[in-house]
Amino acid sequence: MITTCQSEYGKLKSVFIKRPAEAFVNQKKLAAQWKELSFLSQPDYKVANQEYADFENLIVNSGAKIYTLPFDPQVTLDSIYCRDAAIATDYGMIICNMGKATRSNEPVAERKSFEENEIKILGEIKIPGTVEGGDVAWVDSHTLAVGHTYRTNWEGIHQLKNLLEPKGVHIWVVDMPHYKGPSDVFHLMSVFSPIDKDLAVVYSPLMTISFRNTLLLKGYNLVEVPDSEWDSMGCNVLAIAPREVIMVKGNPITKRGLQDAGCTVHEYDGQEISVKGGVDQLV
Repeated sequence: MITTCQSEYGKLKSVFIKRPAEAFVNQKKLAAQWKELSFLSQPDYKVANQEYADFENLIVNSGAKIYTLPFDPQVTLDSIYCRDAAIATDYGMIICNMGKATRSNEPVAERKSFEENEIKILGEIKIPGTVEGGDVAWVDSHTLAVGHTYRTNWEGIHQLKNLLEPKGVHIWVVDMPHYKGPSDVFHLMSVFSPIDKDLAVVYSPLMTISFRNTLLLKGYNLVEVPDSEWDSMGCNVLAIAPREVIMVKGNPITKRGLQDAGCTVHEYDGQEISVKGGVDQLV
């Protein structure tokens, strides 16, 4: 079996996470920050910890090694969504520069943890460039789809190309729709989650025709998320192995579509840690 960081659907070997105890900290911090950060409503700290413990156990049971990101007073509640601040590659981590101003300290905090764990750094996205990890997805080990969104700009994409194209990685730029505008959290992975070399969960109404058609030409089969399950995060699934996924409970149509495609589906209650953070927040 080939081991690579450049995959969304390979067997998960190791992963960084950030628990509510280190990100949310307590109910007082949640009360102070949730509106400013555009959470849908205030999470319940006690319930969030239980939800996260169940989510973490699913990863532990998969056999993956877990690294935990520590408390940092310079970051906000959003730091629980730690994928957004860095991109894993076979050549080291790429440290992002966040498009959301209130998340600007997260990449620095994550870089410190990577260095403490002797994980190589390939490079970083620098001002005026912005890239968020939710806007990137490995289509295969040599192709990184990158959403051009309000969180990931052209300068950031240019810097990403300069880091990865010399390594033989093709950057597939995907222009994303305006949707609800700059203040909304809307990433590429809001509409596209690869779960095998030829299978992805998608929300087609917010995909461009060219992106969707090219996936089909590449041989992808698509599990379609219905309108009724997009806000409840039906499209945001985490593959821990080919066709083995973790998803938020409450999306029965998408779950059945995954099972019909031969997938093993694990669910967790994610109202406090995922859904309340916005439509594309899988922890």
